[in-house]
Parts: sequence; structure tokens; C-alpha cells
Amino acid sequence: MATIAVTGHANLTGASVAPVEEALRALLARYPAAELTGMSCLAPGADTVFGNAVLALGGRLVAVLPSDDYRARMREGPDAVAFDRLLEAAAEVEVMPYRRAGTDAYAAANRLLLGRAELLVAVWDGGAGGRQGGTGHAVAAARARGLPVEVLWPPGAARQDPVRPATRGKHRRSSPIRSDRSDTL
Repeated sequence: MATIAVTGHANLTGASVAPVEEALRALLARYPAAELTGMSCLAPGADTVFGNAVLALGGRLVAVLPSDDYRARMREGPDAVAFDRLLEAAAEVEVMPYRRAGTDAYAAANRLLLGRAELLVAVWDGGAGGRQGGTGHAVAAARARGLPVEVLWPPGAARQDPVRPATRGKHRRSSPIRSDRSDTL
């Protein structure tokens, strides 16, 4: 049995989905469908594309949800529809013992993924680690355990810039440039 976990960027651009899916299908096709188990948190982006590829190849999908409120925190729309469809198709669902999603819950989900997987597939641009429970941290943890990691970032893959909330009514103060020159009067 080949148990493969995924980690990856949730903010893939729309144009990235096809090349990422093609790369994932090529990687997963190395394993007979009857022996393929894919593990995913079903997050938007890489996790969803991975789940779709596992199912399209006839593999078994295991959903690992970081918290009880994981789905409730998701915005309604295409990502939520994809999540619901994948969750329904999952052969097994593991929910971490956290009421609310957050750093600890994501880190726990990653520990479960890494503990059960024989391979970690990272749909990752190789950028800095970011928050605990994120892609960079999952890759580092897998490598520290000696778990094989296959990084996929095919040509054409890109991330969207994160949307940052506006800081209405707040202005940043910048430090004035100070001069040590004493020739001004």
C-alpha cells in the first residue's frame, strides 16, 4: 500500500491548477490504484487538486481535518463546494481534537499526515517556511523524520498574492530620517 500525504499552497492561481494537476497525476500514476491512499486536509489549492487526482486515478482518499470548525470557517463558494465533494468521497475522515482551527490544529494535522505517510508530496515554490503548520514547516518536519519528500512546482505554477485587510483609519508612522549633520541652521 502506498500512502502519500500532501502539503502545499492554498493560494494557487487559476492558471496553476492544470499544470499542478498534471504533475500530481503523473506522480500518483506510478502507483497501482488499488494500492494508492492519498491523505489531505482538503484545503483550497494544492490539497484539493491532490484529492481530485487521487480519486480520478481510482485511489482511496483520507481526509484529515484540523478542527471541528474547519469547514465552518471556510468561505462559501467554489472552494467550499470542492471541500464538501471531496469529504463525501473520502474513504476515511480523521478530525484532530481541536474545537477551533489555528496553528496548533494545523500542526497536529501535519503530524498525523507525516506519521502515516510513506511519502510527502509538497506543491511548493520553496519559499520561506511561514507559520507553523504551513507547507515549509511540513516539508522540514518530514525531512527531519527521514520521510521522503517530492517537491512539485511545475512550469506555469504561481501563487496569488495574499489579500491583506485594509487598515482603515490607521496610519503607519515612519521614523523621520535623522541627520547627524550640524551644518543646518
